[in-house]
Amino acid sequence: MKWFKRILIAIFSLTLLGIGTIVAAYYYVLPDLPDVNSLKTVKLQTPLRIYSDDGLLISQFGEKRRVPIEYQDVPEQLINAVLDTEDARFFEHKGIDPIGIVRAAIILVTTGKKSQGASTITQQVARGFFLSREKTYIRKTKEIFLALKIEKALSKEEILTLYLNRSFLGNRAYGVGAAAQVYYGKDLEQLSLPEMAMIAGLPQAPSAANPIRNPERAKTRRNWVLSRMLEKRNITEAQYQEAINAPITARYHGAEIDLYAPYISEMAREYMVNKYGEEEAYTNGYNVYTTISSDLQLKAQSALRDNVFAYDQRHGYRGPIAELWTDDPMSTSDIITNLKSTSSVQGIMPAAVLAIEEQQATVMNARGEEITLEWNGLKWARKFITDRRQGTPPKKAEDILAVGQKVWIRNNGEYWQLSQIPQVSSATVSLEPSDGAIRTLVGGFSFTQSQYNRVTQAKRQLGSNIKPFIYSAALEKDYTLATLINNAPINKPDTRQGTAWRPKNSPDIYGGPTRLRMGLAQSVNVMSVRAMRHIGLDNTIDKLVEFGFDPNDLPRNESVALGSPSVTPLQVVTAFNVFTNGGYLVEPYFIKQVTDSYDNVIEEANPLLACTPSENDHNGTDDSLSDTELTSKSDANDPFAAMAAEFASSQQTEINQANDTTAQSSAISQCGDENSRYAPRIITEQTAFLISEALKSVIWGGGNWSKGTGWNGTAWRASRLIKRHDIAGKTGTTNESRDTWFSGFNPTLTSTFWVGFDDHSRRLGRTSWVADGPENQISGAEAGAKTAGPGWNDFMNQALKGTEEKTTIPPKGIISARIDLATGLLTRKTDHTTSFEYFVEGTEPTEYATEETIDDDIFIENPTDDLFQ
Repeated sequence: MKWFKRILIAIFSLTLLGIGTIVAAYYYVLPDLPDVNSLKTVKLQTPLRIYSDDGLLISQFGEKRRVPIEYQDVPEQLINAVLDTEDARFFEHKGIDPIGIVRAAIILVTTGKKSQGASTITQQVARGFFLSREKTYIRKTKEIFLALKIEKALSKEEILTLYLNRSFLGNRAYGVGAAAQVYYGKDLEQLSLPEMAMIAGLPQAPSAANPIRNPERAKTRRNWVLSRMLEKRNITEAQYQEAINAPITARYHGAEIDLYAPYISEMAREYMVNKYGEEEAYTNGYNVYTTISSDLQLKAQSALRDNVFAYDQRHGYRGPIAELWTDDPMSTSDIITNLKSTSSVQGIMPAAVLAIEEQQATVMNARGEEITLEWNGLKWARKFITDRRQGTPPKKAEDILAVGQKVWIRNNGEYWQLSQIPQVSSATVSLEPSDGAIRTLVGGFSFTQSQYNRVTQAKRQLGSNIKPFIYSAALEKDYTLATLINNAPINKPDTRQGTAWRPKNSPDIYGGPTRLRMGLAQSVNVMSVRAMRHIGLDNTIDKLVEFGFDPNDLPRNESVALGSPSVTPLQVVTAFNVFTNGGYLVEPYFIKQVTDSYDNVIEEANPLLACTPSENDHNGTDDSLSDTELTSKSDANDPFAAMAAEFASSQQTEINQANDTTAQSSAISQCGDENSRYAPRIITEQTAFLISEALKSVIWGGGNWSKGTGWNGTAWRASRLIKRHDIAGKTGTTNESRDTWFSGFNPTLTSTFWVGFDDHSRRLGRTSWVADGPENQISGAEAGAKTAGPGWNDFMNQALKGTEEKTTIPPKGIISARIDLATGLLTRKTDHTTSFEYFVEGTEPTEYATEETIDDDIFIENPTDDLFQ
């Protein structure tokens, strides 16, 4: 019996020793044990995602790809696969698995090797969040105590969810949600059984069992996971056999970008990094929803690219990239290798010329495919000599190409053609008139070539795009659209400037006294200068500052009237937006909302609204137009007066119908609520209307206002393509055609296009190329109407397609009066020499034109500054 007592004493002593050792170990590591309650609020390192306004993914930033999931969203079979592989008794133990510990101890005693096989999922969570992976006894001790504490702090489901979201599974994928997308391009619920088993086998060997790098080892690991599932009776024998025979289908799936808009995504990334810091921005799982419309953005990108291609082609072909061979042809494999070393740019790809016939050529692309370039894709390629000179049109393919050349090709949507990477630059941006939301933004032809965002960073001379702002100041002083301004050479320079500056028209033609509407529509330089002089230089600059231009960019001399200030396209579109929205200067913004990884809103835009709250506090009749407000001031028997009254009546009907349906909600839908912010009004609604009407003449010509002149509008191309009367715009060209602009709008969208070279010293030049007949003649110097204008035309045509044309409703306080086109005075005539014109009530002419005034004003010889302002 003594031996039995000794055994009991030994067991008791060992037990006490073990307990004492555990207690001592606990208190030894206690100071180093972190607070496991932090796991309740843990932030998983999730990448920054940028979205369009309609929820399409634009870009993703961050080294770790993670798609956080909730426990209830994980398929049951995936949970079974993970538990059967990693911790079969997970829902039974209290954080540590005694059976597993004994097994690991036996391995240590018998082999001398340390094993991690005893680690439960809870222990792996403890190690993953708080400890290193080094195999030391002290680390294992900490792991065990942390696991016990975690089990008390969290539920089993919460622990398993942390494990499923935290585990590194290779290829920058963290968590099963990301792994499903990286390897299979699927959401979790779309995974098949063998795919789930593949992912479940990755935590212990994300590199060795990677199905992309090591498909055979991955298959072995997957099949072992399936065997464990069969052993635990979570799948049937039939399911097992089918799954182990399934092929390895994993391949790398990058972030599923739905909308490629790199310039706006870079703006959003920069904003988030500046506000939250790089580490937090890239890892906290923020979702940034921009104001970009995916549909409009694609149309803007396409319009810009096509316009750049058109400019580049009409200036000639600059030759091949290189000569691959001259006598002995390269092998197909060598050709492919060489072509693959050259990256494609915006759909322009490298190719090798294999054969040339009379008016076609055969080329090979980097995939080894042979492509035929028909004559339609070659005939544009006149030789580039300079920006101002091109060679004669080619007649045969051999005039352009030679076998063995490495060239650029692209598919223009209809056929393959010879191409080249454009050297000219361009930018475009569009705004929502009511609040300044940026709906499109393209900062250049190719982001991969240049990350320079020309919309926000490039300050270029504005040219004639500045004239609407000059004339708006003149209208607010005392001018009208019918005011005569002398279109004559300025022979009396302003000596106060200390220079002999003599501005000229382009072309250098002068027509004498001309109404303001036509001066703006035809972009007459000397009239803009005279209007500026009437306002005063200081007052002009003050008004330009009100339109949002930086005073530091505005030279204090008269050249400002012709667009010498250097500004960004974003500043330009913001200023033009004032005419669109009735006179308000809104602030452009591009971030609508920011949410965290759990979709909680942490930021929301509160933009300036283009309205005044009191304007909507009426019963729907305050802004009504009386019949007399649109009635001609001419003779009562004038038939056109009756037409004007009928027009006024129809407009009143539309207003009443609109008010009937929106009176109750207009204060909220049109003008925000008690939390809204309101944009400052910088010009009157009437001035905005008058300038907009004048800018319609840029596109449609003077209509009745230019009868007999033969002038159809500087931007006549827009009228022929878009064919709607609710569009308005203005061209802009600087000295020697270094910068070209077209800015314009309809009631729902304001847009600006700029084209020029990044090298300020380089001119856009000229061309004598004719496309598809005389109606598309684009010869001569490059200028706003034919260089930037076609991009705007194409974009607005696509953007407005399918939308209802907006009827122009003059604001309260606007009247119309029939005027004599030569003098701007009232008339009783109704022939081609007259037309209705809009006026702010009280500014309309009071005198009638007579034969004497008409003769005096039309037939002036050598008009000078002394005669007219």
